[in-house]
Amino acid sequence: MATIVVPADDRAKPRRRQWGTERSRRPLPAVHERPSTRKLILARFAIWVTVAMWALYVLTVTMTLFLSGVFDTTWRVIEGVSYVVVVSFLTFSALMYLVARLGAFQRFRTHRRAARADLDRHFSDEHRPLTVLVPSYAEEPGIIRKTLWSAALQEYPHLRVVLLIDDAPSPSDPAVLERLEATRAVPCEIASALRAPRERFTAALAAFDEAQLDPEAADRLLPHVIAEYRHAIELLHVAAVGEPREDHVDDFFVDEVLLGLADDLETTAIALEAASAEQSSLPSERLRELMRRLVWIFSAELVSFERKRYASLSHEANKAMNLNSYIGLLGGRFTEQETSDGLMLWPTPGGAHADLDVPYSDFVLTLDADSVLLRDYCLRLVHFLEQPENAAIAVTQTPYSSFRGAPTRIERLAGATTDVQHILHQGMTQYDATFWVGANAVIRMEALDDILEIENEDGFEVRRYVQDRTVIEDTESSVDLTVHGWKLANYPERLSYSATPPDWGSLIVQRRRWANGGLLILPKLWRQMREARRAHKPLSTAQVSLRMNYMASIAWASIGLIFLLVYPYDNRLVSPLILFGALPYFIAMASDLRYSGYKRTDIFRIYGFNLILLPVNLAGVLKSLQQGLTGRKIPFARTPKVKDRTSSPLLYVVAPIVIIAFSVLVAWRSWVDGSWWTLGFSAFNAICATWAFLANIGIRNTIIDIWLGLTDWMWVDVASATADDDEPVAAAPDWRAMLHNGHPASGTAEAEAFRELATTGRRLPLKAQNGRIPETTVDDDDRMTLEKADA
Repeated sequence: MATIVVPADDRAKPRRRQWGTERSRRPLPAVHERPSTRKLILARFAIWVTVAMWALYVLTVTMTLFLSGVFDTTWRVIEGVSYVVVVSFLTFSALMYLVARLGAFQRFRTHRRAARADLDRHFSDEHRPLTVLVPSYAEEPGIIRKTLWSAALQEYPHLRVVLLIDDAPSPSDPAVLERLEATRAVPCEIASALRAPRERFTAALAAFDEAQLDPEAADRLLPHVIAEYRHAIELLHVAAVGEPREDHVDDFFVDEVLLGLADDLETTAIALEAASAEQSSLPSERLRELMRRLVWIFSAELVSFERKRYASLSHEANKAMNLNSYIGLLGGRFTEQETSDGLMLWPTPGGAHADLDVPYSDFVLTLDADSVLLRDYCLRLVHFLEQPENAAIAVTQTPYSSFRGAPTRIERLAGATTDVQHILHQGMTQYDATFWVGANAVIRMEALDDILEIENEDGFEVRRYVQDRTVIEDTESSVDLTVHGWKLANYPERLSYSATPPDWGSLIVQRRRWANGGLLILPKLWRQMREARRAHKPLSTAQVSLRMNYMASIAWASIGLIFLLVYPYDNRLVSPLILFGALPYFIAMASDLRYSGYKRTDIFRIYGFNLILLPVNLAGVLKSLQQGLTGRKIPFARTPKVKDRTSSPLLYVVAPIVIIAFSVLVAWRSWVDGSWWTLGFSAFNAICATWAFLANIGIRNTIIDIWLGLTDWMWVDVASATADDDEPVAAAPDWRAMLHNGHPASGTAEAEAFRELATTGRRLPLKAQNGRIPETTVDDDDRMTLEKADA
């Protein structure tokens, strides 16, 4: 297998490792450790302690403050009620954490991994195809390459990997065009590298089948299989040696994808050699399964697709429509036709020549371009879906884990929260409250057809399988699937990994998107609850509570913490019972961090981290409210996948400083007033937030971003400073467009241009309308620029 080597000039310099990051790059085991009985008992105990402390606190406040008449004015009553409500919502979120955690432990305790022989036997017959869709926009080719390789080396029969490139097809910037061409080349290069081993192992399987027919050659079957396995192992080792190791993600790819697969094959080869040494015989059927496995590993088909080349497909700037555009083509044959409106895709009748043939697929795997799969991901998850008891499951996945050994503190801390979330998502499946996490999910095409919505836009059919109403499209689609009677389940292993933001600027983009949209999806959950009651199949309390917490907790937690930080509540409302009620949550999270390979003391770092993220989360919540009130979609902001630092907006650099300063002010006022509980809370917030600010944002980067934020308004893009006498001139009308569209609508600039041309033969300058040039004269680059300006 040839290795695609990245030229030295194209490789970015590795980032410098910061103090306080982890050195070990070894990932946690794929199979979770089985929790002990003691751990399960403590997990249950933590839930009951939290409930008991909350109940005691509410009873105490009600009895001693309200009924005793201490709060004797309307405003004081409102103040007391609001404080109890805030504490109750925060306690509810902590309780849901503990409930999901207990569910995860119960699943880990009962999970039994399918044996390799069972997988080989299950897939021994002709099997249903699977298509891997990798949506990509402005990604670095090196990042895409690792993702495609991890997908291509999946041990699955009939595997097709499609890179969905969402960049403008003809950019004017030479650097952007160069990156686009490199991205387009990646699938071809991987397919070329797989060609030789695929042909060798296909021929070896054919030779094996021939030898099976000859009784005298039966004793040569086992050595033949061993020789082919040894060759595959050598190919993978050679490929690993040729791979660049610039960062921890490269190390993971080499060690866990390439060498991990080589080690897996090595285990089989050693077992076969031991059988040969003992002169034991294996059934020829089993040996054929092992040979066919080599063919599967190196037989993936790789192609790329660009929806923006075609005027007949949606160009909406979000990941959901990038996926929908291609999913809508599955099982179809199409002809390309150049028209005045652009290149079109038209369905082709059976038997006629087709420019684009998209095979149908029973399963679709959506895989983010910065994610990496372990070798048996597809095999195990499809095997899981095809068990009779799982016939109603539409989506399965292993919630992604983080790459270990990150060189920055913020990347390590973001990875810690990701790994803890992995546990919680596993626990949500225990209560049938799973949400599709879009980074890597195997989906039944049958289920996607059930939630399909077809619309007509500008005369073209637009198919929506994955909702794009919000920027968390996977969450809304999860609710849509459950409304149609489908279930979702997380496979209880660690088989997928994804990158975490390396700096504050890229983290802002990610977390603001995560906080945006949950409130808009809640009405669908209410409808599902009503329909379930009508069908006499009501949803369980745990399921409803976990789903509601997942979609809305960012909103109420952000607003609640802001109230606790800003408003000077009466010191009599603060009680030790609140602290005792929160302790199980913090102790449990510290234990989960230790279980995931981090330090227990990281709980304080995460607390401070969440404090400085408050403005980001609040901005996402406000965007949801804005969309709910106006009905306008929020632009999809992709998380930058870059090696250099991403600058941060001025607000999100200044806001953490304000939080720290205000916490110090409240602590000082509490010291003066003798409010000791408030003093302790404010001082703790100030210390944790200050550490988080210095460790994850930094003084130097703060000064740079503040300067950029204050001076950015001074600069004007060259493109927007065009003089009036440089106005674009309308091109001569195309005769195809005149026949197809007829006369332009009256009053438009196009109509004036046609009229002038008809009378004088002279082209008119085409004036911009509402600050922009009409779309007929805007190329893809300009349209993307205008979309960004609107956003």
